[in-house]
Amino acid sequence: MISCLVGIMLLVSPSLAQQVNGTWILAVELDAVSGGEARFVLAVEDGKISGSYTGALGEDIPVTGKVTEEGVTFSFDSQAGEVFYEGKIEENTMEGTCEYGQLGPGTFKGAREK
Repeated sequence: MISCLVGIMLLVSPSLAQQVNGTWILAVELDAVSGGEARFVLAVEDGKISGSYTGALGEDIPVTGKVTEEGVTFSFDSQAGEVFYEGKIEENTMEGTCEYGQLGPGTFKGAREK
């Protein structure tokens, strides 16, 4: 039974990891201030996300994160504090919640760049 569950997890994880790879354009809506567009270039290796962020807070800022059973989490440091994303991916779309340090919480939704 346990080996069956491990086998299923191994089949699911690489699929989600492959879905993460690419360039993502995300529309960000913050609760307290106006949002904007964020561009992430993401890659996954061994369940760990690396990449970069470009948007209102800067260009090519290093991003780190991980693939979880529920989806993805990733973050980067900015002058507004740590920015944290948690979301789900379905095919070429991603959506979820974010926390923009001193700028507060919000939501995001977007798609993989073609």
